[in-house]
Amino acid sequence: MSTPQTKQRITLFDTTLRDGAQTPGIDFSVEDKIAISEMLDDFGLDYVEGGYPGANPTDTAFFETPRTKNATFTAFGMTKRAGVSASNDPGLAALTGSQASAICYVAKAWDLHVKVALGCTNDENVENITASVKAAIDAGKEALVDCEHFFDGYKANPEYALACARAAYEAGARWVVLCDTNGGSQPSEVHAIVEELTKHMPGDHVGIHAHNDTDQAVANSLAAIEAGARHVQGTLNGIGERCGNANLVSLIPTLALKPHFADRFEIGITKEKLADITRLSRTFDELLNRAPHSQAPYAGSSAFATKAGIHASALMKDPSTYEHVEPQSVGNQRNLMVSDQGGKSNFLDQLARRGIEVSKSDPELDTLIALVKEREADGYAYEAAEASFELLARRTLGTVPTFFKVESFRTSVERRFNAIGDVVTVSEAVVKLLIDGESVMSVAEGQGPVNALDRALRSDLGKFSSEIEGLELVDYKVRILNGGTEAITRVLIESTDDTGERWWTVGVSDNIIDASFQALIDSLNYKLIKSGAVV
Repeated sequence: MSTPQTKQRITLFDTTLRDGAQTPGIDFSVEDKIAISEMLDDFGLDYVEGGYPGANPTDTAFFETPRTKNATFTAFGMTKRAGVSASNDPGLAALTGSQASAICYVAKAWDLHVKVALGCTNDENVENITASVKAAIDAGKEALVDCEHFFDGYKANPEYALACARAAYEAGARWVVLCDTNGGSQPSEVHAIVEELTKHMPGDHVGIHAHNDTDQAVANSLAAIEAGARHVQGTLNGIGERCGNANLVSLIPTLALKPHFADRFEIGITKEKLADITRLSRTFDELLNRAPHSQAPYAGSSAFATKAGIHASALMKDPSTYEHVEPQSVGNQRNLMVSDQGGKSNFLDQLARRGIEVSKSDPELDTLIALVKEREADGYAYEAAEASFELLARRTLGTVPTFFKVESFRTSVERRFNAIGDVVTVSEAVVKLLIDGESVMSVAEGQGPVNALDRALRSDLGKFSSEIEGLELVDYKVRILNGGTEAITRVLIESTDDTGERWWTVGVSDNIIDASFQALIDSLNYKLIKSGAVV
């Protein structure tokens, strides 16, 4: 009787906040980085790379404190410079002095770049790799080395590329990561080169970092794993410079669900967390203020969609006829007219996560499902605004009290000269609320009409004022849904409080101020619910 083969572990390294930050049009704030790192950590990634401490104020501030509880919090930076000792290199000092638990160094592995970019000798570059790895280990941190341009370097000068990788491994690097920096390598090339490298060092110290310039980053990553690599790097939704990086939202389900990989390898993402990957993908896109890719593998809204006809008929009899995995396994859903039961199950699961118990036969559940579909058709996005979804659900099911009613609100923006002759813009908001039978009017100025509304709302909430102490608006995103100055506008607002919890609310209107006001009101109501306020 044969014994089951022990599965080999594949570690998952997310570089959304570093390599992904190089995406044109994306600029993460510190608050963005905190929110995203928490999402990644909760999902179950092994490593979360947060950026380059010392390179800019945002990354430096982000690394002032550890940002993950489970994942290895990782800093990125260059190896030491030639001609300077490790102890005297300011770049190295910023890395070793950060609150990161690991350092991922970028090291040139193509002799062309050593000459052109570094201006040092090949031997000096190898010495820099060795010294930098030892400096990280001496500082009590795990060391990784990203061998930049490794595949192009190997094709040009295999002996030198191997020398760079061996130097990192022999110095004590936990992972020697082979980077297809220009993104032009083919899966067969990646497989052959990784297979050759693993003759010189064990595969459980070898990683792959693939760029997507030929739309093969995921395929190249899988080819590297087939050849012996046991560490894979990528980003959420494949963001990154030029054409992006290997997409972890495609890689992770493939490794977890496809028997070709799942029978031999294991990853740190549980089945329960894997079922959250669609929400993670879509929420991330909303945070970036961009439309999710509908035809994205696994997580796209069309990934399991089929029009009526012979395909739909077959799916009704046996879903495996046209689905390569079960949609529920990745948190997605089958998009068929006959999928009412599946829809209910999804809603029941989401409600249960929020502590809302409702029977599958409750007619109010059908009302909620219909209402969500109607509102999403109007532009609401509840994937990224879970606080607004919870409020809508509680209102529909009759489980949320009315803390206050809005009687009216008004904003004004005035551009004028101040006392010293400078042009200033002054925004003012007036809000009238009905609280516990009494009318309350608040007036406030702010930096723009939305800030003025926020201040006016929170300046006097009657007997609930103490319940919203510590509430703070930390992010504000606007998306035009259908073009033109008369377009429908969606506003997403992120709030936090003194407990550290963060939540998103949404508003939709043909008036940006009205949409903002809706999101602000939802944020206040959500805070009152979580604070346990009593009417």
